Amino acid sequence: MNKHPPVEFIFQLFSLIISIIIVHAVYVTIVRPNAAAIIAEQAIQINQNPDYVEERSLYVVIKDFEQESCFILMFWAFSLMGYKAYASTRERKILQMNFIPINPGTSILPEDAREYSRPIQALSESDQAYLLPRALLTALHRFRSTRNIQDVSNSVRAVCDSESDRLDSELSMIRYIAWAIPSIGFLGTVRGIGQALGQANKAVQGDIAGVTQSLGIAFNSTFVALLISIVIMFLLHQLQLTQERIVLDTESYADNRLIQHLQT
Repeated sequence: MNKHPPVEFIFQLFSLIISIIIVHAVYVTIVRPNAAAIIAEQAIQINQNPDYVEERSLYVVIKDFEQESCFILMFWAFSLMGYKAYASTRERKILQMNFIPINPGTSILPEDAREYSRPIQALSESDQAYLLPRALLTALHRFRSTRNIQDVSNSVRAVCDSESDRLDSELSMIRYIAWAIPSIGFLGTVRGIGQALGQANKAVQGDIAGVTQSLGIAFNSTFVALLISIVIMFLLHQLQLTQERIVLDTESYADNRLIQHLQT
């Protein structure tokens, strides 16, 4: 278990760096050149035809630095959630294994706990770090030492509660990203409104192009940030639901395949 946090930290760091490189490369090579070309074309059309109505372009909507930052954080959050989802998939596969090979009606005595522990202890170190093997080993060791079935049930519940708290705490970075994205969008709104107010004198003289463009920055950044935040929060809640179900299924596994067979 002590080896997992450094690996996860390295994954978080490299996934952030890769997200920055990829998103910035796409913006430099695709988004901003296309947005500049569309804005220039629209300016020409407006000068030639006063009745011309501008069409909203995706490149123009996402061209600013605030939107770029939001996309970087979005892909970073996706990578972190993907890492957690992969771990949850491995936990789900572990739940399909039969660690306690026992026939219906057979009882497990305290003297048998060591024998039933051996298949679990024979697993690799990485497999023993998963929740189900840890819970079963804890239950068997507690049953062998205390000979009390209630203590075994309490020990399994304690392991599962501890795992639930750990999983919840490890989602704090994703929750921070989900909070930071709307905040970045709000910063874009403030920046756009500030630029619009700085060009109020031009608007009084009849030139509203600068004010319109600045207000576009304000609204577009908020729109993109809120949209991304909705997607991330939905995926985060799905991930959290999956993790909670794994913990509950682990408790059910221990109860149905181990605890109900114990006898003192």
